[in-house]
Amino acid sequence: MLSRCPRTLAALALDGIRAVSSSSPSAALRLSPALSRSLRPRGSLAMSSFKQEPHKLLVIPGPIEVTDEVLYANAHPSMSHVSPEFIPVFGDCIRMIREVVATADAQPFIISGSGTLGWDQVSANLVEPGENVLVLNSGYFGDSFADCLRTYGAVVDELRAPFGTAVELSSLEVALKSKQYKLVAFTHVDTSTGVLSDAKGIASVVNSVSPDTLIALDGVCSVASEEIQMDAWGIDVVLTASQKGLGTPPGLSILLASQKAMKVFEGRKSPVTSYYASWKKWLPIMRAYESGSAAYFATPPVNLIYAFHASLTQLTKQAPSLAERFRLHREASARVKKAAEELGLRQLPLDPKYAANGMTALYFPDGLVASDLLPRLVKRDVVVAAGLHKDNKEKYFRIGHMGVSVVDPRRGDIDKVIAALKESLAEAKASKNV
Repeated sequence: MLSRCPRTLAALALDGIRAVSSSSPSAALRLSPALSRSLRPRGSLAMSSFKQEPHKLLVIPGPIEVTDEVLYANAHPSMSHVSPEFIPVFGDCIRMIREVVATADAQPFIISGSGTLGWDQVSANLVEPGENVLVLNSGYFGDSFADCLRTYGAVVDELRAPFGTAVELSSLEVALKSKQYKLVAFTHVDTSTGVLSDAKGIASVVNSVSPDTLIALDGVCSVASEEIQMDAWGIDVVLTASQKGLGTPPGLSILLASQKAMKVFEGRKSPVTSYYASWKKWLPIMRAYESGSAAYFATPPVNLIYAFHASLTQLTKQAPSLAERFRLHREASARVKKAAEELGLRQLPLDPKYAANGMTALYFPDGLVASDLLPRLVKRDVVVAAGLHKDNKEKYFRIGHMGVSVVDPRRGDIDKVIAALKESLAEAKASKNV
């Protein structure tokens, strides 16, 4: 269990309940001083005493564990989305997310929704019905991205990699020379398989062979755990979500579009094919908040943006640096994968070059299935994920190692995962005489 503190938000809330008087309806609106202090967004004294309730260690490939500071920020009192206090918080998020993916001038869109909404944004704003799109498919989420693009009228070709691998750059080059594509889309890390695609190499090939083609990187499972140099590599779209490497609770769809992509959007001939995902609606909102004023299209998730702000501040303004974080993810990944190998477990990616640094996908040993191993891990307070790929989901499981579990060694999360895996596997084998 994670460390316990006697004064959690739940305990403080009890003080607030005691302060409610049943004799007056208006009294129910009054909070005790303890609860009021606990909800101050920047109160260092209150924050220093806040610790999360003990809970099982969450090491699936998202959502991930979040820091106390992020969870505390999520408990901010209700705030108007156009209040003077909130405007700079949202503006800072727009600015800081650029640093995470190394871009100077890409346009961020931070919208209430899951990472899936990023596909809708790409499909609705950058591709017009009847235009050609090439999807590099390395798993379940490649299937889904392609399906989303077709839903909006794109003519989609797919390069499908063999299970456990990514599309070879030579195949991409051949495809680009055979047809003109409006956009090439790929999943940087496919959460279903733990397969890592060569983002830098893909961008280099596309920009060399077909420089007018846009490049869209699905970074839901890679942003902040894998290095992305958006400007230097020439990537036009990075889409992601809040609940994985960015270390924030689920609920934010985050996308950055290059100036090249924005020019394509502004020059489209047909209307945008979505209402909620339309950049015509959201672009004025993002520009307003970044410039220090408020604007309205749909209400942003204010508390979640406070939490996101806390996480981005840790990522971009505090130690360890982003470069150091990427190194720590590589080291944690190597530790988990080496431990798994020593236990006789085989990785799903067929070659180390295809293996992501923020997660590990492992086949069950012969004779064991998910029900033999995963519940035993849960008994040891470690929660991992089952398989997801439709053709092989019963054969493997997935461990996430991202964010605070990796960058704060004092927690001992990676040690706990490895120890629990070793014990659980031995117990499961003994129970089945494997």
